[in-house]
Amino acid sequence: MATKPTVQRQSDARSNFPNIRAIGRKLSPHEDFYHWVLTLSWTYFFGVVTAAFFVTNAIFAVLFFVVPGSVSNAASFSDCFFFSVQTLATIGYGVMAPQSTWGHMIVTVEALFGIVSTAMITGLTFARFARPQARILFSDKMVISKRDGVPHLHLRIANWRRNQIVEASLTVLLLVSETTKEGETLRRPMPLKLVRDRNPMFALSWTAMHAIDETSPFHGDGIEKLRSMKAEIFVTLTGLDETLMQTIVARFRYALDDIVPNAKFADLLTIAEDGTRLIDYDKFHDIISLPEG
Repeated sequence: MATKPTVQRQSDARSNFPNIRAIGRKLSPHEDFYHWVLTLSWTYFFGVVTAAFFVTNAIFAVLFFVVPGSVSNAASFSDCFFFSVQTLATIGYGVMAPQSTWGHMIVTVEALFGIVSTAMITGLTFARFARPQARILFSDKMVISKRDGVPHLHLRIANWRRNQIVEASLTVLLLVSETTKEGETLRRPMPLKLVRDRNPMFALSWTAMHAIDETSPFHGDGIEKLRSMKAEIFVTLTGLDETLMQTIVARFRYALDDIVPNAKFADLLTIAEDGTRLIDYDKFHDIISLPEG
């Protein structure tokens, strides 16, 4: 039996895909700000918000500080900074207040900016929370074992949530590199036909199978040929989350080295006497070696 790896959540599955670096693509965050913010991690998102908050207050503090007497009881730059914080957050302790026309003008601009920025940050935060997230577990490895005498390529997925994904659809794509007669290198997608690529009620686990017959690129010495073509396997699952009532998408990438021949997945589903389905995630990635032949 293979060693038991840590159960992998969907956040880790996304990091399974290689990073993409584009050269000559001059697209700044402000050109697609909404999408850029939504793609940030929560750590970076709150980091950006915090940095923007301090920078904004520093700018308004400078505007107050350059004209002495703009704010009553403000004797230093730090006083102007904290007055800006109170103004932007509509706190207003009453110790400091604008006392000149310039001060009132800056407070008016900052108050308007505070209303707009609060609405924007609230909307972006809600959009990030409301965005549908899949919680799909993919097996670390794929295995090859016989089913009715025919070798099959197996992969296992599970619904991490305790609900159902309606009309779940699974797509397995083999991406290979080919060189044309003219010497050009192309990346060609090859869909792998699955024994069952749809699941009307995906609630527990699902073992997807691809028959390795004469039509399969894995047939015979296909794996070695695919290895020379730098092949990779991409798996995508889509479906309707019955709780969110929104379409979710999950994906995973396998290398050819992730395929284990003559092996099967360990059983993880048992049915109790009262009909309760029990799924043991501790065994999800476990693989059992099979005898040769």
